Amino acid sequence: MFQKPTVADLREAAERLGMRPSEAYLDAVAEIITPLANAYATLDATPDELPPVKYPQREFYRPPPAENPYGAWYVKTAIKGKPGGKLAGRRVALKDNICLAGVPMMIGAQLLDGYVPEVDATVVERILDAGGEIAGKAVCEYFCVSGGSHTSSTGPVHNPRKRGYSAGGSSSGSAALVAAGEVDMAMGGDQAGSIRIPASHCGIVGLKPTFGLVPYTGIGLLEITIDTCGPMTATVADNALLLEVIAGPDGLDTRQRGVPAGRYSAALAGGVEGLRIALVKEGFGHPNSESDVDAHVREAAQRFAKLGALVEEVSVPAHALGFPVWAAIRGDAACVTLLEMNGFGLGYEGLYPLGAIEAAMKWRDHADEFADTLKIATILSKYTLHRYGGHYYAKAQNLRRRLRAAYDAALTSHDLLLLPTAVMKATPIPGKNASPQEITRRSWEATRNTCPFNANGHPAICIPCGTSDSLPVGLMLVGRHWDERTIYRAGAAFERSGDWQRM
Repeated sequence: MFQKPTVADLREAAERLGMRPSEAYLDAVAEIITPLANAYATLDATPDELPPVKYPQREFYRPPPAENPYGAWYVKTAIKGKPGGKLAGRRVALKDNICLAGVPMMIGAQLLDGYVPEVDATVVERILDAGGEIAGKAVCEYFCVSGGSHTSSTGPVHNPRKRGYSAGGSSSGSAALVAAGEVDMAMGGDQAGSIRIPASHCGIVGLKPTFGLVPYTGIGLLEITIDTCGPMTATVADNALLLEVIAGPDGLDTRQRGVPAGRYSAALAGGVEGLRIALVKEGFGHPNSESDVDAHVREAAQRFAKLGALVEEVSVPAHALGFPVWAAIRGDAACVTLLEMNGFGLGYEGLYPLGAIEAAMKWRDHADEFADTLKIATILSKYTLHRYGGHYYAKAQNLRRRLRAAYDAALTSHDLLLLPTAVMKATPIPGKNASPQEITRRSWEATRNTCPFNANGHPAICIPCGTSDSLPVGLMLVGRHWDERTIYRAGAAFERSGDWQRM
């Protein structure tokens, strides 16, 4: 309940702003703000505006280790919606930053343990409307701030292809459950590669849709201008099917303007003959790129050529700008979104789950418990905001237009861009006594090729294209905004061309 601030409260607030008002001035402030304080109090007495829960039958349990061999489940459920539909008979796991009413949500952080959402995310309702079954919540990384699978408070998520190795992150549990065959499909979230990196490491298909295609309503934020959710599946066909179900405006996510959802499954049989595919030179040969990864992706490009595509190498020098632009946007937003606004940001005219915000406020008493990835990110964020006042966030937002234009130019003469997804295969999960340096390095080292497409909003898919040392390698196809159909067309043709585990 809102409490009108005392003079002492007002003095403390003023001092945080660097002000030193007199007692008389603060007495005046207390009088002036009375009608504003009454307005806040009125909100307490006014019922919230939340969408109804269409399928209220909710039971859940936390599986014992014997039922959770990869550490990928947070909770299990068996929630069913309408009978029949496109997803009839399909079991779907949700990344645990997606609200599922009546079922706990932890976002990988112990401090949120016990919070239960009061609403369903839009994507949940759409899956249930299409006849899918919500099989449970998949473990995700601590506040989703990691490209590895070792930061969740529940423990590491193991790669089903090779135990002891990373499943990728932050949609770690989602990828592991699909790869292990425990679910047919999963929902992930992608702010720097968090769908595509785990897809690459686990050998599944993961799509980061065009920014704004899939409503983000009822999903925990990192930064409102890059937040994206999308499908993670074993096959391209299932990926297209799940996107058909979840895409399109919901009337609540105001980032969705003129969003053209489509029948993506209809594009699967098209083949690649005549498609122009650009092999992005700057996607290869990073300082931490693995040569076998680069080689497998180049071989995949030649496979596309044999299938009838016109493949040529192109240079997109601005690709190197992708990481700095992304880093400043996500970096400055860390304190504002995750801390000051308790995980749900501001400046967004959408749905705010108040219970989640209240639960996240507990971070103020638990900051020392943060995973190193979040702790270090917020320390830097606090420094940059205090020292530079958002200068670098603002400049990075300006430079997004240059970055986007560079990729758009390449996509003027080509239908798709092709490059490695993760620049390396899955790495060993850091041990319990790993240093902060190792924990954070393992969290960010795979993002060089993925994060630029979060900054520019283009759709990008990861498809497995081979193995090395028993670990999958993933290629990434990037398309024009809203052209997921061409991505699926090419992806399905590649998938039909052979077993990726023998490539």
